[in-house]
Amino acid sequence: MRNARQCRHALALAAGMTIAGAASAQSNVTLYGMVDSAITYVNNQNGASNVYLRQGNLYASKWGLRGREDLGGGTAAIFDVQAGFDLNTGAAASAGQLFNRQAFVGLQDKKFGTATIGRQYTPYYQFVGPLTGSSLLTGATGAHPGDIDGLDTTIRINNAIVYTTPTYAGLQASVMYAFGGLAGSTGKGSTISAALRYDNGPVSVGAGYLRLNNAATTTGFDSASTGSFSTSVLNQGYVSARALEQWAAAANYSFGNVTLGANVSHVTYLPGSRSIFTDSAIFNTVGVLGVYKVTPVFDVGAGYSFTAATSANGVTDSARYHQFSLREYYRLSKRTVLYALQAYQHASGQTLGKNGAGNIIAASPAVGDSQNLTGSSTSGQFVGMLGMAVIF
Repeated sequence: MRNARQCRHALALAAGMTIAGAASAQSNVTLYGMVDSAITYVNNQNGASNVYLRQGNLYASKWGLRGREDLGGGTAAIFDVQAGFDLNTGAAASAGQLFNRQAFVGLQDKKFGTATIGRQYTPYYQFVGPLTGSSLLTGATGAHPGDIDGLDTTIRINNAIVYTTPTYAGLQASVMYAFGGLAGSTGKGSTISAALRYDNGPVSVGAGYLRLNNAATTTGFDSASTGSFSTSVLNQGYVSARALEQWAAAANYSFGNVTLGANVSHVTYLPGSRSIFTDSAIFNTVGVLGVYKVTPVFDVGAGYSFTAATSANGVTDSARYHQFSLREYYRLSKRTVLYALQAYQHASGQTLGKNGAGNIIAASPAVGDSQNLTGSSTSGQFVGMLGMAVIF
């Protein structure tokens, strides 16, 4: 009897191990992340030069868990949770918000596409951002001034539903709707985004749209309802808008070791009853870039962008921003890189200060996405960085 019981126990254990093995073969969870920091020099931050350590320049410092379970028939359950942090202090990127960068769950099907819910990046950013200087040159110094068009990763949306189609002949589409969550006023705080992407050999083209509806009851922009939102010296007079609209398109062409690209964006801040400005504020940007792979482990990139605001809200000499960006990138291994960044921006004309209409001030430069609220007290600002990043 004892031998029979032992036999049955052995068979049960073997069956359990087989089931566990089958389950593990069909699902996986991956820990991933990046760490990045650089010695940074800025010639003018609100009137003074500065040398300091700045993290998340080439890549944002973050860690995350990504999972996938095969459900059969070409369908899989997926999830991704991602947390940002300051490498130089160890502090969380957003107080009280563990997975501040993204946190979603969904289903992915080879025939029908992918549907996800949670805190997510917009289709506008996902399809257009990787083709611009925000990604190819890095957002810290290559994003358009103050990330005015949200093509760097500053905008993430809460309470969002996203559907993305499979790729058909190189073409893919994605749409998003995010709930504002306000009882009796479903439109306030909601977000809408849609984008298209086409990739065929050396050609990549993306176009997208984003609308953020403000849920704020004060003169600011309610990031709790609409996700993160970047405020800079460019737009600080317009963050009381009832809504923000962004349009953008970008195209890249690669040949040999060279990639060339061009991009355009159109941003509108729409006033409402609680806004402290009266006329729609518009920022238009055009940009060009190039990346050259010198050797298998070393490449260089360069970009130029021009941003112009419209004349409104008492501003007759509208703000204009010229930005020049350089990037050098050397791979010590597949996961570790050394990099150098340089950028210069020149601003001219006038804009609104943080007090809105009537607070007309000289336009201040803010290089890329690294100096949003540390603009120069003069018409020019230079930023240089020397850093290291590790991907795991």
